[in-house]
Amino acid sequence: MLRGLSIRDMLLIDRLELEFQPGLNVLTGETGAGKSILLDSLGFVLGWRGRADLVREGADQGEVVADFDLAPDHPVHDILADAGLQDADGGLILRRTNGRDGRKQAFVNDRRCSGETLRRISETLVELHGQHDDRGLLNPRGHRALLDAYGGLGDKLSKTGKAWRGLRDARAALASRQAHLDEISKDHDYLTHAVAELDELSAQSGEDSKLDAARRLMQSAERIRKDIQSAAQALGLDGAEGMLGDAARWLGTVEEQAAGHLTAPLAALARAVEELAIAQQGVETCLQALDFNPHELEATEERLFAIRGMARKHNVQPDALGGFANDLRRRLAEIDGGQGDLTALADAVHAAEALYATSADNLTAARIKAAARLDSAMARELAPLKMERAVFTTGITESPQSGEGQDAVQFTVATNPGAPAGALNKIASGGELSRFMLALKVCLHGDSQGVTMIFDEIDRGVGGATADAVGRRLSALADGGQVLVVTHSPQVAALGAYHFRVLKSTTAKQTRSDVVPVRGPDRIDELARMLAGDRVTDQARAAAEVLLAAG
Repeated sequence: MLRGLSIRDMLLIDRLELEFQPGLNVLTGETGAGKSILLDSLGFVLGWRGRADLVREGADQGEVVADFDLAPDHPVHDILADAGLQDADGGLILRRTNGRDGRKQAFVNDRRCSGETLRRISETLVELHGQHDDRGLLNPRGHRALLDAYGGLGDKLSKTGKAWRGLRDARAALASRQAHLDEISKDHDYLTHAVAELDELSAQSGEDSKLDAARRLMQSAERIRKDIQSAAQALGLDGAEGMLGDAARWLGTVEEQAAGHLTAPLAALARAVEELAIAQQGVETCLQALDFNPHELEATEERLFAIRGMARKHNVQPDALGGFANDLRRRLAEIDGGQGDLTALADAVHAAEALYATSADNLTAARIKAAARLDSAMARELAPLKMERAVFTTGITESPQSGEGQDAVQFTVATNPGAPAGALNKIASGGELSRFMLALKVCLHGDSQGVTMIFDEIDRGVGGATADAVGRRLSALADGGQVLVVTHSPQVAALGAYHFRVLKSTTAKQTRSDVVPVRGPDRIDELARMLAGDRVTDQARAAAEVLLAAG
């Protein structure tokens, strides 16, 4: 609810402090007194697009402050949290300044904020309805949401949105998998040939180093074999072995006569003979290893070159050929088994499509029922507004599928039976349009709880019983909420719970607008002025008293 409005140096207003109340607040005044200035100033502090030349002549800067009272569950609290702005308990203060140079600054609870954040906040606070309103009821883009709110279709809308997200994800998964398979399928022939080559080669881990060592040994075998054979001869009977044996025999024959001096040498010779035997065995083994067939070297080199060639071909290390072959087999199996994956994903898409179709069809059916109820409610509301021959229709047509369903919704009217129907702002005249909008707002009243509604001369072109019907509907809208209405109709003004008059005064130096509350006799005088014009008569005052009593 709008609690107060403070205006400084804006247009014709020097200083103005206004306090508003719950219920129906009416603003009246002579034509040109400056009622639109209030709306321009309020629109400025709310961040709406409007006039650029708002600063009062002679002032360097204009300022507007709007003070709102908020319920604990008001949606603006979430917006403030998202924007990182301070949330005052139970209240909200918007302040916006406009310099003579055109620079504008906005503040929320004394914290700077962007124009976009200000507009998001204002959309939850105030609705403006008038003959040129393109922000709400006249904008077809919002008609679907209005119908859903009227029909209480939030649950069905939520289910449809969830089903749509599931369908979107299923389609994305299928498309991604198909694209991946299309890409890797290009390599099917290569993978098949490469796996066959690798399987035929069947290289083992560590085989390269073993083959390389064997090849090196065989390549040098001829050169080292001669030296090893010479060593074997030196160690044999004709060499070291024979000499050690002779020495041991010679010493053995004289050991007893040596008084123990040969015991240690003989023991050492025995150990030497044992070590010599080990050496001889090792040399013999080496000679046997070096005893190879030349074809064996050729076969070893061919195998080694084949493994290394395959490694270079696939740009991997020789020991990694086995793991590389396994990777290629997995890729090949993925291609071969990919069709099964696609079938499963396609089945998931079909299931998601069926679920979305059911949810969207249920939502469409519910919208059709809600549209019929809204059309009937509008017919009941239009009759007292002297538009009983007009036909209001909530049109539902097919639209591209989305999270909001498969329907496009537009409110259309035909002002007379048999006349073609069209959009509200295309078919209805100014006065008719105002009454259409009022009737529609009354029917959709449930979607505006906690929002201050402002009606700008919505009663233009009507009078008498029709004006009274307009006023009573505005009063009904204000019940439990807040409505501000700028009006020229005394029937409407008389039904207001609070009444403000806009005045304009002119001096030699300047023209000023002001707003004052009117109560008691002053209110009777204002209603009488509205009834009779500049010359207020006793009869006009009496009629004003009757209007107030009837309200």
